[in-house]
Amino acid sequence: MKKKFRIKQEKEFREIMQLKNSFANRHLIIYIRHHNQYHHPRVGLSVGKKLGNAVKRNQVKRYLRQAMQGVFAELPPDIDIILIARPQAANLSYYEMEKNLHHVLRLADIWKDKQ
Repeated sequence: MKKKFRIKQEKEFREIMQLKNSFANRHLIIYIRHHNQYHHPRVGLSVGKKLGNAVKRNQVKRYLRQAMQGVFAELPPDIDIILIARPQAANLSYYEMEKNLHHVLRLADIWKDKQ
């Protein structure tokens, strides 16, 4: 994901999370802020140490980034999203992670499945 599509600063994470506009399933939590000033979607990832060692955390981040690539073009153009992986996400395969991401995006009503 290009730099301009990422949320990296703790201040921005806090601002988005303080809005308390969140949706969750067993494996992921998503926080949303509509109407950013950048006119393109941005995504921040958070994977805590409870999830496992560095290798496992990096694997989960890779899976999440790859799954986001598949839906990124279909997201609203002015939205900020923070994805937080719960500890149970450590045991998911890529396809299960993708399925959980799609589920939580549908819960948030920001992505429609093409079925």
